[in-house]
Amino acid sequence: MQMSEDARVEIAPIEVAPDLKARPTESTVAREVVFDIDALSVNYGETLAFAGVDMDVFKNQVTAVIGPSGCGKSTFIRCLNRMNDLVPGARVGGTILYQGQDIHGADVDPVEVRRRIGMVFQRPNPFPKSIFDNVAFAPKQLGMPGNLSERVERALRGAALWDEVKDRLKTSALAMSGGQQQRLCIARALAVEPDVILLDEPASALDPISTQAIEDLMHELKRDYTLVIVTHNMQQAARVADMTAFFSLDVSDGRRTGTLVEYADTPTIFTHPSDKRTEDYVTGRFG
Repeated sequence: MQMSEDARVEIAPIEVAPDLKARPTESTVAREVVFDIDALSVNYGETLAFAGVDMDVFKNQVTAVIGPSGCGKSTFIRCLNRMNDLVPGARVGGTILYQGQDIHGADVDPVEVRRRIGMVFQRPNPFPKSIFDNVAFAPKQLGMPGNLSERVERALRGAALWDEVKDRLKTSALAMSGGQQQRLCIARALAVEPDVILLDEPASALDPISTQAIEDLMHELKRDYTLVIVTHNMQQAARVADMTAFFSLDVSDGRRTGTLVEYADTPTIFTHPSDKRTEDYVTGRFG
């Protein structure tokens, strides 16, 4: 991705420390850890997608994952709710502790993992059902208690969509605009009362106005949820994220493997990165 001159970020000269392990800064120590990730790797058959990822994800913060295409960003966040279990040939190594529990433990139900750690995909994917039935679908399937109409309204309010759709809940979700459909997908995730929301390029298919609505929504949601977002848009990461992880590619023997280069609070990543690869990426010198 080549950035325009106007989009480039000016950063002060820094002393590069290429052997510095990617890790959060000292200011993050007091924050509550939701995910403790150690030596994480993913293989698709014989292909190593990424390896050696060590990082913590903090409660009620937005963590952005940035980097060039093919470095394993989407594969990484799919590890956090075991979506890679559904990919034939995928093999996950290392450990992910979610609130202190290994999500790959023998006694862990992957369906419950995905209820507590929701997912919103790159392109809006509403069901060919009414707006109401889209939001109500998962709670009904899971047999969740409580008044279903109240649950749907609460989820739509949480996604900043209620006022726009409250008078047409029985109309098809497919008639909504792209931005509304994406917020509907967020409402669908909220309806099952998750703790964490994963967003894989949630605004890449949207116009600027809808993108701003999604970004504003993320600022609101982090009051109650932990968010992890994959984005190619570095300006978006700078706007919405508290922490940013920069992934890149190691090339050896003709093989390209994703690697976590640097992980820190977002201002550090964009103004004083510790690794020259990060500096080159955020200033548009490569990517």
